[in-house]
Amino acid sequence: MADTCGQVLLGSGLTIISHPLMYIKVLIQVGHEPLAPTLGRNLFGKPVHQLPGLFAYAKHIIKIDGKVGLFNGLSSRLCAGAVGTVVHSKVVQVGLSKSGAHNIRVCVCVSFPQTTKEMIARSCATIVTHPFHVITLRCMVQFIGRETKYSGVFDSIITVYREEGILGFFAGLIPRLLGDILSLWICNLLAHVINTHVIDDSVRHLLSYIQPRSTFIASMLTYPFVLVSNLMAVNNCGLAGGLPPYASVYPTWVDCWRHLSKEGNMSRGNSLFFRKLPAGKRYAFDQKRFF
Repeated sequence: MADTCGQVLLGSGLTIISHPLMYIKVLIQVGHEPLAPTLGRNLFGKPVHQLPGLFAYAKHIIKIDGKVGLFNGLSSRLCAGAVGTVVHSKVVQVGLSKSGAHNIRVCVCVSFPQTTKEMIARSCATIVTHPFHVITLRCMVQFIGRETKYSGVFDSIITVYREEGILGFFAGLIPRLLGDILSLWICNLLAHVINTHVIDDSVRHLLSYIQPRSTFIASMLTYPFVLVSNLMAVNNCGLAGGLPPYASVYPTWVDCWRHLSKEGNMSRGNSLFFRKLPAGKRYAFDQKRFF
């Protein structure tokens, strides 16, 4: 219990620190571009038009809503983090008690049984906390249309249930689950291959550096699932950010995937510092978006 409480407190601190970053990322993912492109230079010194980065976007939000505005949706995200940590811990403990502590070994390369148990624990945590994730995203996207539809965790729960029923709490769940599962397996398989076939005993001390790099590669490969999940969570929910002209209305997440893939927007919002203009798009100054 003490370890779980410590994990919750640590996770909450990291969530608070990283929340403005996620907030800006979500707004970019749904296509909100309140700042016009500026003239800059690429790595070769050639003049190019670039989209404003993280800090310019943050200044824009502060100008409108103040510094507190950078933390819209924080309460529901903290709830998701705390509940998710507890659920993950409980599921892992159940797995340990059934398999026996003597069968568990800790290493950079995770065995298939261990990865399967971790997959189950993460999936359970994701399913349980997804309603809070949906509320978090919608609280953020309200910035676009200046709505106040989702004002708190409990009020938001009532709003979602009243308008969409139980299924509304799980909008975008499938691509999020698929992304989490693929990311976990890719990360562990990469670590396993490197540990088994690349690294020899002379450089065994470098094992601690493998997992972070494997995690980064896995997150890059599965980013489209994150993007589609977030878009489906706010799609056609009554907010301006989930309706045309910012987003099309998608019947299923597969339709959203196909549309983004067709337009070449599967990496939208992945980079917050060096953002190039979308290919073949023009900026609409009145609507603050690309078309």
